[in-house]
Amino acid sequence: MAGCTSRCRQGVFKFMLSLRRLVFGTLSKDKVDDELEMTMVCHRPEGLEQLEAQTNFTKRELQVLYRGFKNECPSGVVNEETFKHIYAQFFPHGDASTYAHYLFNAFDSAKNGSIKFEDFVMGLSILLRGSTREKLEWTFNLYDINKDGYISREEMTEIVRAIYDMMGKYTYPAMKGDVPKQHVDAFFQKMDKNKDGVVTLDEFVLACQEDDTMMRSMQLFENVI
Repeated sequence: MAGCTSRCRQGVFKFMLSLRRLVFGTLSKDKVDDELEMTMVCHRPEGLEQLEAQTNFTKRELQVLYRGFKNECPSGVVNEETFKHIYAQFFPHGDASTYAHYLFNAFDSAKNGSIKFEDFVMGLSILLRGSTREKLEWTFNLYDINKDGYISREEMTEIVRAIYDMMGKYTYPAMKGDVPKQHVDAFFQKMDKNKDGVVTLDEFVLACQEDDTMMRSMQLFENVI
C-alpha cells in the first residue's frame, strides 16, 4: 500500500509539472509528440472527445495531462491525503494543508472524497482558460466553504488564515493579532453591497469586476495551482 501511495504521489507531481509547462507555453508541439510516442497510454478516459468539447484544452493537451495523471497513478483518482502532500511541495515554507483541503473540495465535484482526472481537468480549464465570469464563480465556490450560496465572515476568516498558514514566513504583513480580521473587514466593505453580513455570488462578481486589483489577482491561479 505504501508503495502504491508513493507511486501515485510521484505521478501527480509529474502531472503538476506538465501542467505548469502547459500553462507557461513551454510544452511545444514537437515535445508533446515525443512524449506521447515514448509512453503508451494504457487506459484512455472514456469520452476524451467529450472532455475536449467541455474544456478549453485540445485533445493533444488532454492526452499529455492524462498520461501524467493516470499512467503513474493507475487507480485514476487522487484522494485528499495525496493531494495535500503534492500541494505542500509547492509551499515548503508554510503549512498548506488547510488551504489544500478547501481546494480539494472545490475540485471534488461529486463530493465523494476523491478527484478523478475529469474533475481536475474541468476545474483547471476554468481557472486557466475560462472566462472572467467562470473564474469568479469557481473562486466564489472555493470561498463558500459550506456551499450554502453565501460567503460568511466566518468562512472568509478561515480562508484568510489558511492562506497565511500556507505562505508561512513569506506572508506580508506578518500574521498577528487582528490582521485576519482587517482583511475580512476590507473584503466585506467591498463585497457586501447590501450590508446584510453575507456575500452573494452576484455581489462577489460585481465587486471583483469593478476592482482592477482583484481582476489582476485572478491571474495568480497560474502560480498557485
